[in-house]
Amino acid sequence: PPRPHRHDVWIASAGLAGGLFGAVFGMYMFPGRPHGPLVLVGLLVMCGAELLRRTRPEVALPLSVAALVVDVAFGGLLAVLLMFTDVVYAATLYGRQRFGRIVTHGSVALSIVVTVVAVVWLRAPEAVTLGVAAAAVTATPAWTGLMLRHHRDTAAAERLRAEQTALLAEMDRVQAVAGERSRMARELHDMVANHLSAIAIHATAALTLDERAATRQALSVIRENSTQGLTEMRRLIGLLRESGAGGEPEATPNLDGLPALLRRAGDGGAGRLRFTARDERPAGAALPTPIELAAYRIVQESLTNAVKHAAPGEVEVGLAQDEAVLTVTVTSPYGVGAPSRAPGSGAGLIGMRERVELLAGAFAAGPEPGLDGAPRWRVRARLPLLDSPAAVRESA
Repeated sequence: PPRPHRHDVWIASAGLAGGLFGAVFGMYMFPGRPHGPLVLVGLLVMCGAELLRRTRPEVALPLSVAALVVDVAFGGLLAVLLMFTDVVYAATLYGRQRFGRIVTHGSVALSIVVTVVAVVWLRAPEAVTLGVAAAAVTATPAWTGLMLRHHRDTAAAERLRAEQTALLAEMDRVQAVAGERSRMARELHDMVANHLSAIAIHATAALTLDERAATRQALSVIRENSTQGLTEMRRLIGLLRESGAGGEPEATPNLDGLPALLRRAGDGGAGRLRFTARDERPAGAALPTPIELAAYRIVQESLTNAVKHAAPGEVEVGLAQDEAVLTVTVTSPYGVGAPSRAPGSGAGLIGMRERVELLAGAFAAGPEPGLDGAPRWRVRARLPLLDSPAAVRESA
């Protein structure tokens, strides 16, 4: 069995000392009645109930009732009565919830019964005093313990709710950090990969070709792509710095830079590829910044993949827009088993798919037959301009 709580030991010791002091000096609640040594039995049993008030309240309460009966019959020590009220209080505070309700309702019923019986029997106004005394000894401590238990349970529930809220906030923070890291990874890949791919391809050409003009052209392309890559990196670093300082962010890339993308991709293709664009968007139509940035990055990454992996031929970029959807299509020659001019990790397709999914769009990439029967690699992204992702997916 569990050991008594140290506070219960102190309460029982104080009650025992108070009871012995009252018994020695004859301080009884009923002074006109004879007092026997059995009054000490009631005192000891009540002290034992106090030891169990916190660990076994269901046992302590019946013991305290028996001790009170013995005490009233053979003396009436004030310390025993006070300890009884404390046991009733502890029964509702530390006992099981159902047991506490039974004690509370039982104490109220007992107070009412005592009052009615006293009035009927004595037929005097003083009889109400017995009912008030019974309520003070039973109902008052029981309701006090019940209210304190309610406040304690409420405080525990609030603490649990606060802990859950803090846990959810931490989970949101972790997800936000992970999402921001993924976004930064996509931006870095899309900005740097195409420039580095062009640099790697032309560096290889400069090392293998023993022609001064070809080497000079390759070095020019390397220099231009290096400059563009540094510019893009500075722009991203500037955005990261200024987002916390409240500064004016630099302009983000947009589809007005599509000719420059095609020109750089043509330089990277080294004559193997021809790049054309078909822009069927309405004249003067404005796009939301996230949509235009995603479209720009998809075209940029698709052209980079074409420079690295496409077979010789024509690469076509198509842009189409209606009231609800912007469609980006990049088609390039596809040769099964064709050697790659630069290594790839597959992160480009993953990044493009993630960009489209974040905007509730639809994305597809893979080989398909062209109009002339030759295999083509097609990248197709549908980006919703309105809050209609379901319509976008149905039409994809």
